[in-house]
Amino acid sequence: MEQQLELVGRAFVDHYYNLFDNDRSSISTLYQPSSMLSFEGQKLHGSEDISSKLNALPFGQCRHVISTIDSQPSAFAGAIIVFVSGSIQLLGEDHPLRFSQMFHLIPTVEGSFFVQNDIFRLNYG
Repeated sequence: MEQQLELVGRAFVDHYYNLFDNDRSSISTLYQPSSMLSFEGQKLHGSEDISSKLNALPFGQCRHVISTIDSQPSAFAGAIIVFVSGSIQLLGEDHPLRFSQMFHLIPTVEGSFFVQNDIFRLNYG
């Protein structure tokens, strides 16, 4: 069971950041109308608002480099909590930005997952 959680968590993280870095407009497919995002303290609700925020960020190309992925089962049947740490390299910037992000993944009837909760913070210091 634990190994399956780790595999699902890693597969989701790989897919999420691949979309974010290469096809950010498609990232809305990972969220639902009930989804919530806290981005640097700003709270957004619903896939449309979340997609608008992520697509309006003041940088185009970027590359996420993942340092750690931790996954745990959630109390919601089949759901997974995934915590990610890493860095973002922005095009034309010398120094990467460190970040942490948490996802609460809920299973769908089709057998995949959607992001119910997403919390993102840059790590300064």
